[in-house]
Amino acid sequence: MKTTRFCLVRHGETDWNAERRMQGHTDIDLNQRGEAQAAQMAKAIKAIDLKFDVLYTSDLQRAAKTAGAIEELFNTKAIVNASLRERHLGVLQGLRTDEAPQREPELWKSHISRDIHQDLRGGESITQFAQRIQSALEAIRQEHLGKTILLVSHGGALDMMYRLASNQPLEAEKAVSVPNASLNWISHDGNAWTVERWADTTHLESLALDNLDL
Repeated sequence: MKTTRFCLVRHGETDWNAERRMQGHTDIDLNQRGEAQAAQMAKAIKAIDLKFDVLYTSDLQRAAKTAGAIEELFNTKAIVNASLRERHLGVLQGLRTDEAPQREPELWKSHISRDIHQDLRGGESITQFAQRIQSALEAIRQEHLGKTILLVSHGGALDMMYRLASNQPLEAEKAVSVPNASLNWISHDGNAWTVERWADTTHLESLALDNLDL
């Protein structure tokens, strides 16, 4: 079987990232720094002469606009896929990480302990989120066997892709960071997933924020 490679990109910074406010499905735009990060990331992909066959993006604008920097530089068009969205964080969406423990103490405790069945009152459980991301990733892989896929998504979604590719348990504590506008590589040889490289931010002019949406 031919190896299928994914270059996974987290979207650029938003104001809610900077405020440590949980976004989930809330459709927040890039801030000025995020737009600059997207441009730097696209130029870095050009500089390493990455030959990708197809570009995918989440439909949320922070990802779609990050993908837009690639579209412009490579004269290509991204395939928009809503299944690549961040996890829906229920009533925690919109709260800062210092607000949530006061506003929703029991729910916050359940969230940070990674209760995989907790849907955060109207959101997605970790189990549901994992199933969505796994199904989306597998469908894209099957559609482009042996190809190189560039995919723009979200911190929690990329963390889930890392878990799936490395067989990390869903309930385990986060093992890797997923900085804004980072490049992250996984591949599938027809039998199993492999994590190749992770959290590359060498192309960015300054430090990037890690993901909050677990």
